[in-house]
Amino acid sequence: MMINGAKWAAKYARGIHSAAPLASPPRGANKGLLKPGGKNIVLVDAVRTPFCMSGTEYARQMPHDLARYALLGLIDRTNLPRDIVDYIIMGTVIQEVKTSNVAREAALGAGFSDKTPASTVTMACISSNQAITSCVGLIASGVYDVCIAGGVETMSDVPIRHSRKMRQLMLQANKAKTMGQRLGLLSQIRLGHLVPELPGIAEFSTGEVMGHSADRLAAAFNVSRQEQDDFARRSHSGAQKATEQGLLRDVIPVKPPGGKKIVKADNGIRVSTPEQMAKLKPAFVKPHGSVTAANASFLTDGASACLITTEEKAKEMGWKPKAYIRDFLYVSQDPKDELLLGPAYAIAKLMDRTGLGINDVDVWEIHEAFAGQVLANLNALNSDYFCKNHIKRSDKIGALPVDKLNNWGGSLSIGHPFGATGVRLTAHSANRLIHEDKQVAVIAACAAGGQGVGMVIERHPEGKL
Repeated sequence: MMINGAKWAAKYARGIHSAAPLASPPRGANKGLLKPGGKNIVLVDAVRTPFCMSGTEYARQMPHDLARYALLGLIDRTNLPRDIVDYIIMGTVIQEVKTSNVAREAALGAGFSDKTPASTVTMACISSNQAITSCVGLIASGVYDVCIAGGVETMSDVPIRHSRKMRQLMLQANKAKTMGQRLGLLSQIRLGHLVPELPGIAEFSTGEVMGHSADRLAAAFNVSRQEQDDFARRSHSGAQKATEQGLLRDVIPVKPPGGKKIVKADNGIRVSTPEQMAKLKPAFVKPHGSVTAANASFLTDGASACLITTEEKAKEMGWKPKAYIRDFLYVSQDPKDELLLGPAYAIAKLMDRTGLGINDVDVWEIHEAFAGQVLANLNALNSDYFCKNHIKRSDKIGALPVDKLNNWGGSLSIGHPFGATGVRLTAHSANRLIHEDKQVAVIAACAAGGQGVGMVIERHPEGKL
């Protein structure tokens, strides 16, 4: 399926959505989404720092500091006693070497007891999804009652290493016992050894940069440059309107130490004209590619955190949960030709497993690594050939309703701190369900390595913004 750019533009012109704020009592919980014998595990609330372009507001912050802000914001938002938290899990991708277990350092910095265990997970762009579902697993199995999941990424100060040869010489020099041995090692240094190594921006298994893969994927699924620009502009417009209307309730203000102002909002939202976007040159496949700086997500700093527990425990504590976490799964596929198709695979398998149809889902939140990536996944789900030959279904999933997709913006506009985006997607889903007076949301995201995640959440009857 090829999406017509003019039709997309017409849809985007309508604004965020036409749903009115909550006006009627929510429907009862869908018992069919609760697995037999399963626990009602709930998302109490979720918060995040404003997501900011790297090199701006958080340029001097270390990752554990950003994560600490998110934890403190969650404590304040939910009136959370620190001693009731059983376990903390946070996701991150490019780890600061001084704080390899960033969750532990952030927890201690936020005042949690040194008796509260914390661990850090990494699964590329779905790291905080992994944190959430790990907490769900621990609670479902009866190990813990109250967990915090979150994530953090700081792209303003990534670890840069010496070259491998230089590192080897330095380690040998550390063991050298005589001046002669040290001078001998010094004589082996060559100019090329001094070239630093930046964190990998290409897939380790294929050597391909993700933006290049996104360009190839867009071409394979007949997604045009105009369609990508239109979708990116829709993302920025939706995020801007949601911000102006006060809908992004997950954002908490942050006052970075040494900063001159309080950071209250995401700073990467830019609504450009079609003419401005059209002037940009391809960023990866030159000169004929379609992915540009305007229709790709940008390097971002930020952190997020959410509180997860059982419905029973939430009632005991007096919390009003926002959503049930009903189901989730992870997928993996070819990292070369299907690197960014995780959402299509995850959504198809999730729909089959839960028995949900497209019309049963009220809210869709799909991670926007690239505009072309999102549109290619939509085309894949609406393709008989792809669904039959790749997902191995008897028929296609169908066309997802774009008026239910990422209505408050997404990673293209809000930003994408790799380790924190999963919680942001979950927060948007839960808050949109409440605001739009709807019931079921599906979350999906791609990740480096050719992986992906799909989640189903359901609005809780007591949920409020």
